[in-house]
Amino acid sequence: MEDILNAIVLMTNFLIVPGLAYGSQLALGALGITLVYGILRFSNFAHGETMAFGTMMTILVTWFLQAHGIGLGPLPTALIALPVGAAATVVLVLLTDKWVYCFYRRQKSPPVIFLIASIGVMFLMNGIVRFIIGPKDQVFTDGERFIITAGEFKQLSGLREGLAIKTTQGITVITAIVVVAALFWFLNKTRTGKSMRAYSDNEDLALLSGINPDRVVMVAWIFTAVLATIAGTLYGLDKSFKPFVYLQILLPLFASAIVGGLGNPLGAIAGGFVIAFSEVSFTFAYRKFLAYLVPDGWAPDGLVQLLSTDYKFAVSFVILVLVLLVKPTGIFSGKSL
Repeated sequence: MEDILNAIVLMTNFLIVPGLAYGSQLALGALGITLVYGILRFSNFAHGETMAFGTMMTILVTWFLQAHGIGLGPLPTALIALPVGAAATVVLVLLTDKWVYCFYRRQKSPPVIFLIASIGVMFLMNGIVRFIIGPKDQVFTDGERFIITAGEFKQLSGLREGLAIKTTQGITVITAIVVVAALFWFLNKTRTGKSMRAYSDNEDLALLSGINPDRVVMVAWIFTAVLATIAGTLYGLDKSFKPFVYLQILLPLFASAIVGGLGNPLGAIAGGFVIAFSEVSFTFAYRKFLAYLVPDGWAPDGLVQLLSTDYKFAVSFVILVLVLLVKPTGIFSGKSL
């Protein structure tokens, strides 16, 4: 029985907890992609760099606060800086919309034109971020590192395996729950949120009903910027900040949105956790886990790892291709907001 408990703790420590944290980050990022697609009808390839910009601004403010001795004790100082980073990102995306996307909306351009424009915006943002903060890893986490350490868990449980939960992982999951609840409340209960859903369902009918399209677009970009900053900052706190990483996670972000159903917020959340747990599961080494469950002497010699961690993004790609081949509308059939 003790071996089974050790196996469960091992899986929780290295698969379930990291999967929940990573899935929360992907879900928040995919929600931003879904909002843009639902309102503006195009895939925003610059979303990863929007996350990078928001995280960079949060880091700069965090460093300023840390230099002046301002913090939150056991919690990361970045939580104080996050609203400033989000505000700066809101300004950036609204200016980008005014100077780039607004022109194509007036021209009634097809979605592919917006997509191409977003690629240009992506490279421009990437250059700005690297120019300001540099291309290297930036660690900005402070406060208490762990909610509970492996050693503390071993002493409490008496088991051989320890369970370590990082503070950033706990903050990530709690923040994701609060943000998602607030977003769904806004979309379903407020007048502006209902206007956004109506505009997403039928643009022409919404215009005839007196809904202001410019206001809907502006609110959509504001929410996208805030979600991108939160998702990017949580990802950076949990791991570290490096501009190129946010370009790489664009694949799992789009995979999350498409697997769940592009244009459906609930699908973005579900897709985020599907992709996260798939990546973690395929790159997890099951040798020690199996050693607890099989009789003595039967333990495998190798790592029993399906894929190296270097190929974790390949899992997102394969899942994305399979979904597009089998059910292109995704789990929740990709409907509007």
